[in-house]
Amino acid sequence: MIVGEAPGQNEDLQGEPFVGAAGKLLDQLLRGIGLSRGDVFITNILKCRPPGNRDPQPAEAEACSPYLEQQMRLIKPEVVLVLGRHALGRLLPGYESISRLHGKVVVKDGVSYIPVYHPAAALYNSFLMGPLEQDFRAVKTHLDRVEERRQVVAAAATPVPKPEEQLTLFG
Repeated sequence: MIVGEAPGQNEDLQGEPFVGAAGKLLDQLLRGIGLSRGDVFITNILKCRPPGNRDPQPAEAEACSPYLEQQMRLIKPEVVLVLGRHALGRLLPGYESISRLHGKVVVKDGVSYIPVYHPAAALYNSFLMGPLEQDFRAVKTHLDRVEERRQVVAAAATPVPKPEEQLTLFG
């Protein structure tokens, strides 16, 4: 699951998250770690565009939180990619800033949260592109570990068939 900030103008017009320039960069970053939009669920903390495309206000995030919470209950993600400081503040309140926490895994209630810089921030501040790409490599490493654990658990749960004993004619 990927959680961003709020719909921008393009998203508002098309009714789909991350379809503008930041969305193109997100698609590129996902491809770089072997994923596509079809592999993830993308949403935002706000469900509608703030006036003037300003930062979300706490009351707006609070008003939309039941929708995000319901999405998370339905999807039951193992890993949540947290895009930017606003999503970080909503999903992991009280944790460090995005500049200190980006690329690190935070486990909360059995879910792994991985904060990363928002793709739009990297478009506006090109010096963030390198750290953002590095964050996505950390995401790939974590997802690979999750998949390895899943395979180990599946192998342990698979019963080992007993070899059939050869019966003799003379007992």
